[in-house]
Amino acid sequence: MPQNMIEKIAASAAVGVERPEAVRAGDFITAAPAYVMTHDNTGAVIPKFKGVGATKLANPRQVVITLDHNIQDTSEKNLEKYRKIQTFAEEMGADFYPAGRGIGHQIMCEEGYAFPGTTVVASDSHSNMYGGLGCYGTPVVRTDAAAIWATGETWRRIPPVVKVELTGSLKPGVTGKDVIVALCGYFNNDEVLNHAVEFAGEGVATLGIESRLTIANMTTEWGALAGVFPIDAETISWLKRRIEIVERRGPAGVPSDVDGAGVNPRLNHVRVERLEKELERFQPDPDAFYAKTIVVDLASVEPLVAGPNSVKTVAPVSRLREEKIPVHKAYLVSCVNSRLEDVAEAAKIVRGKKIAEGVEMYIAAASDEVERDARRLGYWDALLAAGAKELPPGCGPCIGLGAGLLEPGETGISATNRNFKGRMGSPDAKAYLASPAVVAASAVAGYIDYPGELAGGAVKAALSVNDEPERDDAASAIVEGFPKTIEGEIVFCHADNLNTDGVYPGKYTYQDDMTPDAMANVAMENYDPAFQSIAASGDVIVGGFNFGTGSSREQAATALKYFGIKTLVAGSLSETYARNAINNGFVVFAAPKLVRDLKARFGTDKPTVKTGLALEADFEKSVVRVDGETYRVSPFGKPAQEVIAAGGLEKWIEKKIKS
Repeated sequence: MPQNMIEKIAASAAVGVERPEAVRAGDFITAAPAYVMTHDNTGAVIPKFKGVGATKLANPRQVVITLDHNIQDTSEKNLEKYRKIQTFAEEMGADFYPAGRGIGHQIMCEEGYAFPGTTVVASDSHSNMYGGLGCYGTPVVRTDAAAIWATGETWRRIPPVVKVELTGSLKPGVTGKDVIVALCGYFNNDEVLNHAVEFAGEGVATLGIESRLTIANMTTEWGALAGVFPIDAETISWLKRRIEIVERRGPAGVPSDVDGAGVNPRLNHVRVERLEKELERFQPDPDAFYAKTIVVDLASVEPLVAGPNSVKTVAPVSRLREEKIPVHKAYLVSCVNSRLEDVAEAAKIVRGKKIAEGVEMYIAAASDEVERDARRLGYWDALLAAGAKELPPGCGPCIGLGAGLLEPGETGISATNRNFKGRMGSPDAKAYLASPAVVAASAVAGYIDYPGELAGGAVKAALSVNDEPERDDAASAIVEGFPKTIEGEIVFCHADNLNTDGVYPGKYTYQDDMTPDAMANVAMENYDPAFQSIAASGDVIVGGFNFGTGSSREQAATALKYFGIKTLVAGSLSETYARNAINNGFVVFAAPKLVRDLKARFGTDKPTVKTGLALEADFEKSVVRVDGETYRVSPFGKPAQEVIAAGGLEKWIEKKIKS
């Protein structure tokens, strides 16, 4: 059975799969990732881990803990939190990197955890970045992280895969940041939402690893669950350079840094030579299926700016420089664009100049290694001499923490990955995203600018949607405790992009005394106040497309479960919502044709309709039956069934520990 690259890598991490070559997008698998990284949120994962009765890590070599998010906070409260996390890591034997070593994602790449052809997860949305190295990097929620700590495994559903074919090559002065900003702005209607992106085409070979890491990192903002580049000669060359650096430096001081022979087990010549011999193993099959195909001509991309306050609103610098949009703060920080190449580019632009009066420029390297190299090569001093203000290597302004946040009425331009309203400071400020070169030039000019001549032009790109072939393995074995069928009357809630605040209002989220009955009584309150009088316990909800988008609050799933909804069927589901639902023992799945048929039949005038139609979900045959029609759906695989049958992920973990 033909597979794309992401399906192949995911299959290699699957546990208990009889035919890895048959694993496809849409399948549920039990996955044992090579590594799981947590950062400051380790403090929230620890009680989940202990709460299920776990007393030791299933595999200490699998766990990486980094402190990077709030490192500018030197209050006793935060320092005590950091001490507790470090003590836990040391007691458990996990790899631990203290505050000041760098941003966790950069560490995962520098230290060889994000290795090509493996699956690596992190409890942070920008774990997509590992895909720049041909590693299937994808985020997990905190309960999943606790599950991996305790058992070495968790369940996954392989997302549909979009192929992004890159042709041509970038013009001088155009960067990887411009490429991903172009993709976010050109395809800004959720084309890759809840998909994994696989990059391909001859244009890939023209991109260095730092550009690939930048592009992969911001596939998160594009809406994707992963963004993976092919493993090629550039990847191998980068790994060999990293081995030389690590060998010169020596062990970094983590438990897994050397094996019994004194060799770094993650970055060594034997491992890379083996990878070189196995490159064909990770190449997509010629007839592999992709849900969509996007083709982009790299030569058509020019320096771009995203914003204000949105990655989907994009304009060329060639136009914005004419508008002379004033900036008050400029940022060269974060995991996406604070590597050595980025610092060097910014230093080249500001060398011999001064930051404009009234502008503050902040710089923070992605890691202490990047900062040391930048100092050694004179880049750091050039930025400081121009008037930039240095911050420690780690997160900070990008997530609204520490010094240099945007004040009301200010405008900032940043080389970070997110510019959501209020994220980098005041919600009354404006934030733009751009490449390090544009950020540096804007800091010197005092308005959005770029050095040199620019030739404007439209991005040349195209999208095609591919028809998925019908599967011949739709029948599913049903595990003990999981229902073979679910039946109920359909309550149709047609809205697309129904967010979690509509399902469970945010004002209740942090009321810890909300009982299950109280949660049930406010379900769908913001979506439709009449829902409570229309729906009844025992019904099934059929929702629209991208159901459960927005925040990651688990109550948006549990409130419907407590209400008595037997199952939720949607055109498509936010991946985070689906994970939260299944992790809490609530069955959810997609049936897009059913949703389209119900919209045609009942319209969209009323937010909630009691249809009078009975729905039967047959999980053995992977079909849904409604009013004489049969709709085929993806198999509800064994790993997800086991979680539901156990009563949720935490009970599944307890069961695994006992067994």
